[in-house]
Amino acid sequence: MSKPSWTIRALLTAGTIAVATLAGAQTLRFGLAEDPDILDPTLARTFVGRIVFAALCDKLFDIDEKLDIVPQLATGYEWSADRKTLTIKLRKGVTFHDGEKLDAAAVKFNIERHKTMAGSNRRGELAPVTGVDVVDDSTVRLNLSAPFAPLLAQLADRAGMMVSPKAAQAEGDKFGSKPVCSGPFRLVERVAQDRIVLERYPNYWNKGEIHFDKIVYLPIVDATVRLANLKSGQLDFIERVGTSDIAALKTDSRFKISRITEIGYQGITINVGKSDLAQKNPLGRDPRVREAFELALDRDGIAQVAMDGEADVGNQWVAPSNAFYAKNMPVPKRDVAKAKALLQAAGVSNPSFTLMTPTTSDAQKIAQVVQSMVKEAGFDVKIQSTEFATSLNMADKGDFEAYVLAWSGRADPDGNIFSFDGCKQPLDYAGYCKQEVDDLLNRSRTTLDPSERKKIYAELAAIVLKDRPIVYLIHRHWLWAHTSKLSGLRTIPDGLVRVQGLRMN
Repeated sequence: MSKPSWTIRALLTAGTIAVATLAGAQTLRFGLAEDPDILDPTLARTFVGRIVFAALCDKLFDIDEKLDIVPQLATGYEWSADRKTLTIKLRKGVTFHDGEKLDAAAVKFNIERHKTMAGSNRRGELAPVTGVDVVDDSTVRLNLSAPFAPLLAQLADRAGMMVSPKAAQAEGDKFGSKPVCSGPFRLVERVAQDRIVLERYPNYWNKGEIHFDKIVYLPIVDATVRLANLKSGQLDFIERVGTSDIAALKTDSRFKISRITEIGYQGITINVGKSDLAQKNPLGRDPRVREAFELALDRDGIAQVAMDGEADVGNQWVAPSNAFYAKNMPVPKRDVAKAKALLQAAGVSNPSFTLMTPTTSDAQKIAQVVQSMVKEAGFDVKIQSTEFATSLNMADKGDFEAYVLAWSGRADPDGNIFSFDGCKQPLDYAGYCKQEVDDLLNRSRTTLDPSERKKIYAELAAIVLKDRPIVYLIHRHWLWAHTSKLSGLRTIPDGLVRVQGLRMN
């Protein structure tokens, strides 16, 4: 009986918020699949946090439907001849939510904060930036140690988000609970695991494109409950619709569905060196066991059973359709007999390990399908369901053996691999470290010719996919459902919802 009561409680909570916020204001009520982590662009890690940031914190650049870089807070840029200096022109008249001016000095502060703040998850993304010069109020220059191919793509995400220097200095390590940015909406209230309330910023530089007075983000982990809230009218928009619910939604004229293949991946991260647990379980200890684990998987089956076909099969950090996919390492076919032989050779015919998984619906289904598949080869997998932000903290500490983890993806392939496979990088949850890989990763960043970068990624794939710190599984389809009254939605492969242009008809 617990699920029905949970559904009712979620509906009542959403309804209470709707009543409180709709009075005299047009409100967009948005269902999230998880509760975001800290709302500080320098420290944040979650995908849902990026959805909220899309309304809260503008960036120097953005990406469009074709993954091209487009200006946002910047109006233009110019590279030096040796590609070691990037000069950025800033939009004039932009202010932060506290009224402070966004100028070149503010950009310098933010880039330096990303690089030096304790616990920064942007540090690796901006590693080649050696200094920032204020040329004038609306011009800033980034100096690099070497050419850096992914830089513009990094500045089109959290590394390019600008926060108020005044507020950041005043709040210190508490800034994430009171973020002050320059986006179209500002934070009014956050109640952990319950709601995030934003209100329209009246001095937003592009306010003509903003048609809501408030946005209420409601984290509702269960996809069935999110859908129930949408159908009852308590929500206007939900992200990550349950794949099994798509068919029924298609026949309901009250709603519209949007679908696009992600630029990220769903995979299983294995603790190969993050903590002592790496050597206490055969999966982390022996590469033969990891190979056997992968050979016991049927990716097509995972896509069909766990995702109802709403995913593309893959085995790398980018999808097979991506220009940087390494064709020298194609998707391996399932081979249970070979998996058993590898386990026998490793002396562990029935290896046991714990698979940590977030409590989101798709992650749970993937874990269960994987558990069933690899059992045929002799693996004994125990599933540990963990609240998402908690699971990330555990991964940070190495308090796991294997972890079902989705990465929402970045426009440049560097954003899908560098911080995960580079030695001691912020997102290296596997604890993977290999000098040869580090050298190739750094070469991939400084090589500007796309054809040469492809060759480097092929070399990387040949090493990393055999070491298997991450076993890549699928590339999900972003599935959104919303009231048919909502218009102006743009489907961009990063899965983020741009609020500019959204309106209720």
